[in-house]
Amino acid sequence: MKHKVFYVEDENYLARIVTETLELKGYEVMHKKDGLGLLESITTFNPDVCVLDVMLPHIDGFSLGSTIRHLYPDLPIIFLTAKSQTQDVLEGFSSGGTDYLKKPFSMEELMVRIDNQIKLSRLATSTPDNLKNKDVPLGSFVYSPTRLELRGPAATIKISNREAEILYILCMHQNRILDRRKLMQMVWGDDSYFISRNLDVYIRRLRDYFATAPDVSIITLKGKGYHFSIG
Repeated sequence: MKHKVFYVEDENYLARIVTETLELKGYEVMHKKDGLGLLESITTFNPDVCVLDVMLPHIDGFSLGSTIRHLYPDLPIIFLTAKSQTQDVLEGFSSGGTDYLKKPFSMEELMVRIDNQIKLSRLATSTPDNLKNKDVPLGSFVYSPTRLELRGPAATIKISNREAEILYILCMHQNRILDRRKLMQMVWGDDSYFISRNLDVYIRRLRDYFATAPDVSIITLKGKGYHFSIG
């Protein structure tokens, strides 16, 4: 079965090269020049991954990514941009991006990243057997893998597949030091600088979710990794 790529790029020459190359390699591609009518197109096309340019007419890629993430929490989003400042990278991941590729890029790298995002997305939706249909107590919270929920004393929090994957790995290393690079390799298959910034965003979100739980902590050990403790 062909992997479906939803691609938004307003540069005609680049868009043609990327679209034609992906199609020659066996992908099914829907290309749009801007974000107008995008949500209806995504619903109809049902892609495996979105590839979004950041500098677009009418609505920028980051805003577009936020909208897609809100409606499709599990859909991988790769941002393409000439921007490379740390703040731009963090904005991309905070906007719902799951990967970030700087222009100019090679088609080989883009295809590797597309395939990796699809693979990780499918892995994330397949909860490990020993946690399937089993709630996990985490201090005053209860983590439900099947529902992607954190139930706390005051509220129930919906979490994304990626957040659930990281939380699962933390649980498997509870009260032990989890190497930061090992965590990145397990989740993304990469430990580059940009993936490192991505991980920071997700760890910060998880800490925020547990902010009301004094019995749950994710401690950063500089130069080593994380220590996830309960109680």
